[in-house]
Amino acid sequence: MSSINNRRPAASGKSFNGLIAATGIVLGLPLVLAGNWIAYSTLVIDHQVPLPPAIEAERNSLAGTTTGRLSFYADRTAGGRPLLLIHSVNAAASAYEMRPIFEHYRGQRPVYALDLPGYGFSERSDQARSPEAYAQALLDLVTPIGEPVDAIALSLGCEFAARAALQQPDRFHSLTLISPSGFNASGTGRATQQAVEQDRTDSVYRALAAPLWGRALFDLIATRRSIEFFLKQSFVGPVPQSLVDYAYATAHQPGAHYTPLRFVSGRLFTRDVRPVIYERLTLPVLVVYDRDAFCRFDALPELATAHPNWQTARIEPTLGLPQFEAMPQLAETLDGFWRGL
Repeated sequence: MSSINNRRPAASGKSFNGLIAATGIVLGLPLVLAGNWIAYSTLVIDHQVPLPPAIEAERNSLAGTTTGRLSFYADRTAGGRPLLLIHSVNAAASAYEMRPIFEHYRGQRPVYALDLPGYGFSERSDQARSPEAYAQALLDLVTPIGEPVDAIALSLGCEFAARAALQQPDRFHSLTLISPSGFNASGTGRATQQAVEQDRTDSVYRALAAPLWGRALFDLIATRRSIEFFLKQSFVGPVPQSLVDYAYATAHQPGAHYTPLRFVSGRLFTRDVRPVIYERLTLPVLVVYDRDAFCRFDALPELATAHPNWQTARIEPTLGLPQFEAMPQLAETLDGFWRGL
């Protein structure tokens, strides 16, 4: 009996020690995987992928007031009112998102397409940029153009364009917002927008952008598979391979992670953008929308009803990028809007 009793503590202690070891392995595994990915991101992933022009057109640059060098594409072969194109903000954004509109209108009127700060060929330094800085970048471009522009913006770019038009309305003739952010009902937006509503953007950004893992985290978001996954949510049909290729290339440039991490944290959204910006606009505004995986339009009908300078046009079926899947319908809508002015 005594020998049996003496064995039990030994067996129990061995099991307990094994449990501790197993628990340590389980808890340590994520740290090992994270460490391996950080090393892979630093040593293996190419962050200087060759980047061709987003648009086959003259590419220019100018010194931004607060954002460093700004790159933009221009076709001035035709006369008429200038058209300014403003892309969205995401992990792999660039003027390529507005390429179908540029190609359609070039030769009919002067067309300009900007690479927003932190994207494309514009400066990608680690600056604490804000919505105000992005609006100023637009004003830096439209001011030397010399006459009011018709501006077309996409997604979060709509908030920047609206802010710029509110600040200097004499620089803008009209504003078209394609799948604009800022029209979701309170508490229904994506995590980035809710971080703005809950005033958590600084803490979220600090967690995401720590020097040790910030770029590695972005590299997870910017894999080819991840880019394809997110783009598929914006297309009814197949995603153009050229768009995937360019998105991957522009997301693998020195400093490509700085602005997207600020975007993901919510820092680039304007809190209460509807009353603060949208509802104060007095110029003609057209909203083009349908369904969108990243933006909701719950508050759009009420705003459009209350403000006669606002019009809406639904192009179906699209999922946020009608310029790629419904350019003829989009052009017809735009032309009708401008003729009505």
